Amino acid sequence: MKIKGKVAVITGAASGIGEAVASELARRGVKAVLLVDRSPAVLQTARSINEAVGREVAEAVVGDAADADFRTRVCAQAVARHGVVNICVPAAGIARDALSVKIDKETGKPVVFSLKTFREVVEVNLLAPVYWALEMVAHIAEARKARGLGRWEPAEEKLWGTVIFIGSVSSQGNKGQLAYAATKAGLEGAAATLMKEAIYHGVRCCVIHPGFTDTPMVRALGEEYIKKNILPFTQLRRLIRPAEIADAICFLISNSAVSGELWADAGWHPSA
Repeated sequence: MKIKGKVAVITGAASGIGEAVASELARRGVKAVLLVDRSPAVLQTARSINEAVGREVAEAVVGDAADADFRTRVCAQAVARHGVVNICVPAAGIARDALSVKIDKETGKPVVFSLKTFREVVEVNLLAPVYWALEMVAHIAEARKARGLGRWEPAEEKLWGTVIFIGSVSSQGNKGQLAYAATKAGLEGAAATLMKEAIYHGVRCCVIHPGFTDTPMVRALGEEYIKKNILPFTQLRRLIRPAEIADAICFLISNSAVSGELWADAGWHPSA
């Protein structure tokens, strides 16, 4: 699927991978890219992208990507302003790392990972991305029905859309990331199932699994942690640049022969 002239929605777009993807899509000629983030910083991100490409292509929307009403409203507004959304990269995510079970040194009692926190991570990292994707597929299905189209036929039509979920190398398992790893592994099953269903409407669905990338989330782990627990187990011995992940995502979008999962891990493998 060609990127030029398409409409894209990116969540978590104020920084990190989301920002890098939005910037790269704008550079590659999308008609419009909606940057969604709960941080007001996304407004400046959109302005910077527009200045960089010399046209008004990026639109910022401030709100909670995990809020269902907000999600529905944003997608409907995007379709009303620009036509159906063709590219969806729901990149917003959180990490709430802690050991699954640990012993309190003072009381000697076990402390179990918070169920409330687990549910929060699932809501943001798994449910929200899936339903951003479903919003896009639903609008495409509606548009196709309005044109009298049924099952997508590759000999007669080009692809209508592509969803790229942001997985993680942590889906393989990583100490202290029970909830995070579970949600990223969950995206694999969601993508595999959605691909089988959404291709009926001409929509592909893939997952990219980034390794440790130079984002605010990873930097929040601290320089000492990065040097001790990440870089020694990474063949490149550095953090991945967000622009490198953005380039890989654009490859997934534009090369329809690529399906399933793409590992962009810089050679990182979890320690035992």
